[in-house]
Amino acid sequence: METTMPGAQDGTSARDRNSAVTMPVPDQPSCEAVNDLLSRVGDKWTVRVVMSLTGGALRFSELKRGIGSISQRMLTRTLRALERDGIVSRTVTPSVPVRVDYALTPLGESVAKPIAHLGNWAIANQAETLRARAAYDRAQDVG
Repeated sequence: METTMPGAQDGTSARDRNSAVTMPVPDQPSCEAVNDLLSRVGDKWTVRVVMSLTGGALRFSELKRGIGSISQRMLTRTLRALERDGIVSRTVTPSVPVRVDYALTPLGESVAKPIAHLGNWAIANQAETLRARAAYDRAQDVG
């Protein structure tokens, strides 16, 4: 019979807690920074904007037309946030009317690759995910 030390969680033995493998305690500020950036990169509009800009610089109207379902307000907010994070650059060319181009920065180009890989993974696994969801939903309806 195995005993647990005081304060151990149910199902956790002293042996489990004192194993030779130690996990580093995450640095709270670092975790918050990671969460902040992942929420930006994981946003659906960010994904659409970044992938649209992988072919080169585009004007606002070209981006909006390419994305289609995004409102002008949401595109503006997304572009500002991406510019603030250093993922997108904004170049204003004085002309009549003023020309504004948006492009990926080197940081933006570096994040475009993992976003594309994740998108390809989602496409490749869409059918399997839909089957799993249907099976889960059926099991929930039974229970």
